[in-house]
Amino acid sequence: MLINKKKVNNFFYIFLTIHLVLWTLIPSLTNNNLPLDTIEALAWGSNLDWGFSKHPPMSALIVEIFYNLFGSNDWAYYLLSQIFIIFSFFIVFQFSKEILNNENLSLFSVLLLEGIFFYNFTSPEFNVNICQIPFWVLTVYYSWKVFNQKIPKFKDCVLIGIFAAAGFLSKYLFFYLLLSISLLFIYLIYLKKDRKFHFNYIFSIETFLILLIPHFIWLFKNDFITLTYGLARSGIENSGFIDHLIYPVIFIFKQIGILIPLFAMLYFLTKKIKLKYSLKDKKLLFLISINILPIILILLTSMLFGTKVRTMWMTPFYIFFGTLLVYVFRKYITQTNYKSFIRSFLILFFLSPITYAYISISQTDKRTDYPGKQIAKKVQKKWNNEFEDPINVVLGNEWNAGNLSYHLKNRPKWDGEIDKNKLDDYKAYICIDNICLGNK
Repeated sequence: MLINKKKVNNFFYIFLTIHLVLWTLIPSLTNNNLPLDTIEALAWGSNLDWGFSKHPPMSALIVEIFYNLFGSNDWAYYLLSQIFIIFSFFIVFQFSKEILNNENLSLFSVLLLEGIFFYNFTSPEFNVNICQIPFWVLTVYYSWKVFNQKIPKFKDCVLIGIFAAAGFLSKYLFFYLLLSISLLFIYLIYLKKDRKFHFNYIFSIETFLILLIPHFIWLFKNDFITLTYGLARSGIENSGFIDHLIYPVIFIFKQIGILIPLFAMLYFLTKKIKLKYSLKDKKLLFLISINILPIILILLTSMLFGTKVRTMWMTPFYIFFGTLLVYVFRKYITQTNYKSFIRSFLILFFLSPITYAYISISQTDKRTDYPGKQIAKKVQKKWNNEFEDPINVVLGNEWNAGNLSYHLKNRPKWDGEIDKNKLDDYKAYICIDNICLGNK
């Protein structure tokens, strides 16, 4: 039984290690090619800038660092995703210990996250959604520290600004967390009069904005292309009246579906659920602000603008849900339920990678079945037959051209979509189907 601190910590670190190994090993062995979003980030990383047509630059920067360390070894990018996941689990564990004051309950708040497929089944694909999670948890963790301080520490406020900026530079949806935390502090300072405004709060905002200046400059120079892409993905340009009703309903049902395994695990942990709450409870108020409020704001956005909310966009939103649920139902969690909960956890913990492996092996028409290495060899051979200079640039969409940028030995830079004006500046080039390769 998990009844003392040493056993809990041992179990927690064993869990993190097995999660890391399993979810690095399984996709490395069963996939033939990296997923789409990872290849896209690698394409952007080969030609780093302060932003790209689809997203801000953070995910590209991080995969580029890993490319310089590990090169074109697929396992490294699966490892990168899992490092982000288990680091986030670690911060959630530390945060939960401060909220729950109980080692066992803090462990359960993390184990419950294995019931959400964002943190296992979809986690091998390093993308902007995974990239946000560590910055999301760190922003929350230091916001909690400031929340508990009558006089906020300068260091903690600056760290909030740094992590918030990093999260925003991962994906703009990070704004929903920042807005939720801001609304909480506005409520406490100006409406509830629970605390006084302190000048140190300003340092969070100043740090955040200063770090974003280069990206804002890039946005102005590029006609806000990243924002345009995000709005297009949401379907806002073509939304009709009925979309203001349909998309929010679809969103609600999707979220219920996502959380079913989590609530099933919670049932085994509590065996009964009786909801009692009070917003006078400051811990609960904080947990609602970081868990429920961002989702409500997303739902309101969908209702007001008739926009789609894609399922994967919600990846970081549930990272503290385990903590919230354990805190709310902690009175019903007893040692007699530990064994049944651990069984349910273990079933999901091992079923998820087994399912992933089965799908990866049995289905052969996925992006991860793309013969990227073989195509790169053929392209390199054709180039060598015509030119002596190396390939140092590649043009085309992020998938086809990005795969060549990743798989070719000398790592040519991805130079965007095919553009005849760009080709005129190359010393030599060839075009094959929907890609062009050249030497500048």
